[in-house]
Amino acid sequence: MANVVATAGIDIAAPAARVWRALTEPDIIKRYFFGTTVETNWQPGSSIVWRGEYSGTKYEDKGKVLEVTPERLLKVTHFSPLTGQPDIPENYHTVAFELEEREGGTHVSLSQDNNHDDAEAEHASQNWRMVLDGLKQTVEEG
Repeated sequence: MANVVATAGIDIAAPAARVWRALTEPDIIKRYFFGTTVETNWQPGSSIVWRGEYSGTKYEDKGKVLEVTPERLLKVTHFSPLTGQPDIPENYHTVAFELEEREGGTHVSLSQDNNHDDAEAEHASQNWRMVLDGLKQTVEEG
């Protein structure tokens, strides 16, 4: 698999602490992440499971929490059986949310590695931009 990286970013008019809370609290995540339910304890090495429905199909994606630096960095692996690929390490993405406090709020940068090609990376970037738009709206509306 090629290692094409998908990226997305957004500025949110809120402190990093509020953005972090929205990234890590399941009840808030569900509001902006397409109704997805997340189960994890956010400890490095622990499992993470995302459940929901996409285009009428139920899914249960999984991964591991890799790195957690509160209000700065959240890094996880992610695998979706909906891809039709085998559940092997080579088919997992690493997704990183990086937070940087700036004047007037927080900049969130997101990256997702291990995409097959530019088209897959662009599709992932578009999906992540929708998630980040929802995150921004959720955080700014309180």
